[in-house]
Amino acid sequence: MTDSGPRPHDTRLPGESSAYRSAREELRLAELDLMRHRERVAAQRRALPKGAAVHDHSFLEGPAELHEGDEPVRSVKLSELFSGPERPLVVYQFMYGKLQTSPCPMCTLWIDGYNGVVRHLAQRVDFAVVAAADPHPLRAFARTRGWDRLRLLSCADNTFKYDLGSEDEQGNQDATISVFTRDPDGTVRHRYSAHPRLAEDVDQRGIDLLSPVWHVLDLTPQGRGDWFGGLDY
Repeated sequence: MTDSGPRPHDTRLPGESSAYRSAREELRLAELDLMRHRERVAAQRRALPKGAAVHDHSFLEGPAELHEGDEPVRSVKLSELFSGPERPLVVYQFMYGKLQTSPCPMCTLWIDGYNGVVRHLAQRVDFAVVAAADPHPLRAFARTRGWDRLRLLSCADNTFKYDLGSEDEQGNQDATISVFTRDPDGTVRHRYSAHPRLAEDVDQRGIDLLSPVWHVLDLTPQGRGDWFGGLDY
């Protein structure tokens, strides 16, 4: 990018009132402050100290490409999800399985997006989706959504989600995004996790930055309102 191109923040649209222009400039400066604050938070996240070692759980996995019929299921360890040294592993914990007998619509919205961008993420990180559902219903649902680029793992028979705080003792499920690293000796460490619930009075905003849907809605006069994703479209 060079200094010779357009400067959108200087653009004045035809018919713009002075009141609109003033309010838009005030908003632009607020957006700039927000961007800088996000950068500070991201730097703080990157500076977290070395995380705790975690158990090298085994998951059940179907093939990367989903086809009709019963594909073989294989076991894969958490440590085997790392494709190389110095590569972090990002795991989305899907609310599906045990007491969550049908797939979570909002998790589905998130994972639809991940299926589209995972080829780009793969340039820097390894990525997987883990659910408490058994592998066959998990893969069957993935077919209905066209999830053909994701590693889909079942943790139905281990405590992975419970250990990370996205499952309780009764089997209730929550969504969580987690980051792991692997030491040179093979030890897997937990680096970071985030849940939708940031606080008792913040139930659904904790991982909003990971889906563009909310941000597009926030651009509109109506905002996001009480809209909620569904499985019927």
